[in-house]
Amino acid sequence: MTVYESILDAIGETPLFRLTQLGRGIATPLYAKAEFLNIGGSVKDRAALSMVLQAERDGLLRPGGTIVEATSGNTGIGLAIIGRQRGYRVIVGVSDRSAREKVDILRAYGAEVVLAPTRLAKQHPDHLFSVVRRLVDEIPGAWLANQYDNPANPAAHLRTTGPEIWRQTGGRVTHFVAGVGTGGTISGAGEFLRQASGGTVTVVGADPETSVYSGGDGSAYYVESIGHFLHPDTAEDVWPQSYHREVVDRFERIPDRESLLTTRRLAREEGLLAGPSSGAAVAAALRVARTLGPDDLVVVLLPDSGRSYLSTIFSDDWLRRWGFLDDPAGNAPDGADVPDGAEPTVGQLLDRIPGWADRLVTVSSRASAGAAVDGLPGSVVAVPVVLPRAERRHGLSATEILGWVEPAALGAAITAGRIPPDSPVLDHLVDPLPAVGGGQTISEARSALGQRHAAAVVLRDGRAVSLVTRDELDAAIR
Repeated sequence: MTVYESILDAIGETPLFRLTQLGRGIATPLYAKAEFLNIGGSVKDRAALSMVLQAERDGLLRPGGTIVEATSGNTGIGLAIIGRQRGYRVIVGVSDRSAREKVDILRAYGAEVVLAPTRLAKQHPDHLFSVVRRLVDEIPGAWLANQYDNPANPAAHLRTTGPEIWRQTGGRVTHFVAGVGTGGTISGAGEFLRQASGGTVTVVGADPETSVYSGGDGSAYYVESIGHFLHPDTAEDVWPQSYHREVVDRFERIPDRESLLTTRRLAREEGLLAGPSSGAAVAAALRVARTLGPDDLVVVLLPDSGRSYLSTIFSDDWLRRWGFLDDPAGNAPDGADVPDGAEPTVGQLLDRIPGWADRLVTVSSRASAGAAVDGLPGSVVAVPVVLPRAERRHGLSATEILGWVEPAALGAAITAGRIPPDSPVLDHLVDPLPAVGGGQTISEARSALGQRHAAAVVLRDGRAVSLVTRDELDAAIR
């Protein structure tokens, strides 16, 4: 058996596994590179080690120094393991979107964690990137790893990941599929494979459907660590320098639902407990493989472990709450017949309500109170307040709703002179409406309303699609 003198020696040389169940009926061999078997649980261990060693060589990181980084979690975990091993203080700024498990893991490895939002425009002083840059300015001897623009990130994969894939497949690989986050993995590994094959390997990026990388509208998505979100107020859309877009031949755009459910299939059918970006990559790889023949060979990279997502995508309750499962069993579409004795779901109730898709109207966060209620029909019980352009072509992400107003109450207060009509609508937000997934039962939705609210917002694939009222839920229960 292999014996290591340091855990850092165990980074890399991850195995390939053939996807025999998901690839059943496909002529092309499909292999998954299990990067979650790195010592820190993700492909980011490679980049973290490369960046730290290069910073030491360049004199940017000295004994007693502090490593600082902004991350969705995985790069921070790699930096925490490597940094603590080499005697550095490690401070990790983590997106408030990241799974709670990642924060706990970071602290377990000895990192100091600072939580900050990423839903703000990048130039906002409270954005995660701004927060970590201030820390670097304030702490003597601090070094910002800056995985997004650090050339040592893609260099790690040019030097290790790409050569491993080429060697493991005996040079037979014809297609390489990976997600694009910072871009380091696909840029480095993809560049090596194209060079080694004389340009015959096709490099395919797996991208969330709304990500800007592949032409999406930039709205929020639910797959961590890949894609490119674009806040509506972003002054300039700057892409990472670690992403070499000329390396990627084409993209497969994967909806969130397909990514998340494919991730669950990986665990249940292949025994590979991987994260949601792995599900996106495998979904893309399956699309690619179905178009090829037996002489081709597809390698898909699985970036991280599913152990960081047990409370989210591996939780049926979480998926139903956010509208990614259509019924309590997770296997029937909205509108399907309700089995005898089974309680109807919110989605099935909506299908029986005429015009349900037209119930959800939005108000811009820049609107005045008077403009927010002007012209609204009396039947509208609540209206979400959103950033300008937030309701983009892929629909309104639930995470981009800033708050709610109740038109009837707000209109009455304006008419009575208690509220100036030209005051900002953001000054008059009420308690947010509860959200229920289309796959939740009527009873679950009714319970979510409590005593305060007259309606709930209904989610489908994490996006607000309609409202359902207390009266409608009560009538369905009776």
